[in-house]
Amino acid sequence: METYRAETMISKDGTLTVEGLPFRKGEKVEVVVRSYEPKGNGAERHPLRGTVIRNVDPLKSVAEEDWNVLT
Repeated sequence: METYRAETMISKDGTLTVEGLPFRKGEKVEVVVRSYEPKGNGAERHPLRGTVIRNVDPLKSVAEEDWNVLT
């Protein structure tokens, strides 16, 4: 299935026209119409983007004292 996306506006009389579609004449297509939601800057989806990450001791073992086999 090939997907083609286009943004357009509904005309004053309530009709929708999409021109220049990459499909052959007579080809069956499915039409799905959704309202447009502008994409934000991504801060809502990725709240940690742009924050500073620092590893104090990146080679240190994690939870070494929790392993009974080492005692």
